[in-house]
Amino acid sequence: MAIDVVDTVLLKVASRCNLDCSYCYIYHMADDGWRGQPKHMSDAVQEATVHQLSELYSCQGHRLHVVLHGGEPLLIGPKRMLKLCSMLRSALPDPCEVHVQTNGVLLTEEFLDIFVRFDVGISISIDGPSDVHDRFRVDKRGQGSYDRVRSAIALLTAREDARPLFSGVLAVVNPSSNPSSVYSSLKATGAPSIDFLVRDGNHTHLPEGKASPTSTEFGTWMSETLDIYLSDPTPPRVRIFDDMLRLIMGGESNKEGVGTADYGILVIDTDGSINKNDTLKVAHNAADRFDQVSWNILSDTLVDVVQSTAYLDYYLEQRPTAPKCRRCSELHVCGGGMVAHRWSDDRGFNNPSIFCSDQLLLISRMREWLAHRNSSVNKR
Repeated sequence: MAIDVVDTVLLKVASRCNLDCSYCYIYHMADDGWRGQPKHMSDAVQEATVHQLSELYSCQGHRLHVVLHGGEPLLIGPKRMLKLCSMLRSALPDPCEVHVQTNGVLLTEEFLDIFVRFDVGISISIDGPSDVHDRFRVDKRGQGSYDRVRSAIALLTAREDARPLFSGVLAVVNPSSNPSSVYSSLKATGAPSIDFLVRDGNHTHLPEGKASPTSTEFGTWMSETLDIYLSDPTPPRVRIFDDMLRLIMGGESNKEGVGTADYGILVIDTDGSINKNDTLKVAHNAADRFDQVSWNILSDTLVDVVQSTAYLDYYLEQRPTAPKCRRCSELHVCGGGMVAHRWSDDRGFNNPSIFCSDQLLLISRMREWLAHRNSSVNKR
């Protein structure tokens, strides 16, 4: 098996979070593995991880995207962050990317100095205006975090040297919110891109806000937001819309979740264990663990992991197996959705995405837009 299938490695540098978002797939869904994890990644695990990432990059021959993740990665503090970023940049030269996904609450000038020095991209989670954001993204005392997150974004965008590192904002969709208000609020942050994520869930445990497997609350919200986006003369990028429109027109997607391209994703937890994409925690407890094998960065190599049958089986799990998906004319656009969203207790992952109806509605709306555009061009 060729070593050419790892695109992204998530480093769980902290297993705890300073917020308590009610929809979080790590702390409030099927998996409780975080309870047994060290709070922070130790120096030994960090050093072994950086060494193994360097070896993997050398062997596979194409760039790696390394994401500092959590929990909340800024909980490790500036001193640990400085050391880790320095090691990563020494081991992974261009074109490899290093990125941090944060809720922003702990962002400071000192952290920004580190990220500027080592060219670390920054993505911040924010769900829209304060009434939308603070409904779910609260701290341990139940207090909303909007003002603190917005202050962090202002801190970032105020610095000329740090502003280019701002890759965008990540927003979890609340289908009862007003799409225009959410879009306007997110655009006002000055983020160059917006990444919309649907609420996590599956056929056994429906996502909050979805009445049934065939209802289209999320598809309706996304379609209305698409209309706003495509009518905006100066829009930021919206990854999910751009990827799906590109696929409809015969192009390729850039990230997992849509399209039929395969993406290799590995997670290294704070104890050094090497696991599957952590979004699989949505399905059931330990769904992100490899079956019948347990790897750790302190005793195993990433090169050996990605050459294993267990990794290949996991890699191929991205491809939908449900008959409805296999015969669907929109499979090349939808891709079967996120693997975790296909789960049911009785059929495992052998289902369409719980968001199948939503996806088909959104794709239909996109096709209407493209047909209108083509018609307008032909009339010129």
